Amino acid sequence: MRIHILGIAGTFMGGLALLARSLGHDVTGADRGIYPPMSDQLEAAGIAVTEGYETLPDPVPDFIVIGNALSRGNPVVEQVLNRGLPFISGPQWLAEHVLRDRFVIAVAGTHGKTTVSSLIAWILEEAGLHPGFLIGGVPCNFGVSARLCDSSFFVVEADEYDTAFFDKRAKFVHYRPRVAVLNNLEFDHADIYPDLAAIERQFQHLLRIVPGEGQVLVNGADEALGRVLAAGVWSPVEYFSRPDGWQARLLAPDGSAFEVSFAGHVYGTVAWSLVGQHNVANALAALGAARFAGVPPLTAMRALETFQGVKRRLELRGTVAGITVYDDFAHHPTAIRATIGALKARVGGHRVLAVLEPRSNTMRQGVHRTTLGPSLEEADAVFIYAPADIGWDVEAALGQAHAHVYRTHEALLSGLVAYARAGDHILIMSNGGFANLHARLLAAFSTS
Repeated sequence: MRIHILGIAGTFMGGLALLARSLGHDVTGADRGIYPPMSDQLEAAGIAVTEGYETLPDPVPDFIVIGNALSRGNPVVEQVLNRGLPFISGPQWLAEHVLRDRFVIAVAGTHGKTTVSSLIAWILEEAGLHPGFLIGGVPCNFGVSARLCDSSFFVVEADEYDTAFFDKRAKFVHYRPRVAVLNNLEFDHADIYPDLAAIERQFQHLLRIVPGEGQVLVNGADEALGRVLAAGVWSPVEYFSRPDGWQARLLAPDGSAFEVSFAGHVYGTVAWSLVGQHNVANALAALGAARFAGVPPLTAMRALETFQGVKRRLELRGTVAGITVYDDFAHHPTAIRATIGALKARVGGHRVLAVLEPRSNTMRQGVHRTTLGPSLEEADAVFIYAPADIGWDVEAALGQAHAHVYRTHEALLSGLVAYARAGDHILIMSNGGFANLHARLLAAFSTS
């Protein structure tokens, strides 16, 4: 079957393309602003991608999968509707063609979905269960964001964003998981949801489809998730980050070593390559999910020690002239604060320069403008890309003497090159390509 995917360069839809190719379909796609790592994966898989949405390929595909970034008025969407061509959303296609009859582990939450999903997949892999997966990032242990295996186990990153312009339900209600991990819950996606209560309602819908013989793993320290559970849960619940569930005692201030216990029983210690207390909590969630899938805790803990991280999650991009550059996906104040704190703990007394592109729809609307400044406080200097059309006063919102705001990528690049010195660690945060700032910055340092 010939399948054409609209919005193919997104992490979810690109992973979907890889799964469709694994099922033997002839896959093509279209998108705008295609950048690594998804562009690299699609090219490696031999999947042809067209820039823009002007027209459908010829011959016309048998089926069109439409991503949630597309809406009415898009030229190719209008062609699909006017010609009466068969179409489907990405989540529904995944549910019908991949997830049916599989043991699905779905990871939901505002933060940490990609890391927890990657951790679970790697633990199952090391335990010999060879899971399939679809993750909104590239786990370094696997090198791809999605794969299909003969195993009955499948790990999916479960996003609460809406499904498509014709299906406004949260993506994750399509997945029907046997295990649902609820990592945390804060207000986000302001372009879709009016308030936190609306998102909590979607998480309640997710709980309604977890079977009674399944399991729900919940961050016991999260107040919003407590309200979600109070509204009704029909499956066994296990907690992490709570005394009656999975807990960790830090053995290193940066979180690179910790002791694991469950309900007071100490299993042992983990020493791994990740840092930050948020990643320790992510590890606890993964241990709980893996245990329900049949992996003994000690086996899972040893797998954590060989986990290599995820691309674009505090990913080291290079060191030039004594200046180290990292790439991170953080785009919400909570994630920004956690990432800066983790890096500060790792590098000791060296300066951390935080570089941020407020690119998400929620950030561009200014929803987080009162919490953005405090989230950046631990950085030694802050560099913000704020184009003229951002819609709110970034300088006034930050209110920090060590914050530098730039209207163009070129000015930001020049400012960073002039400011940085040997020993600095530059943390670049964006949920997009950020005009390839990482590589351009490293190249500039090499010639300065």
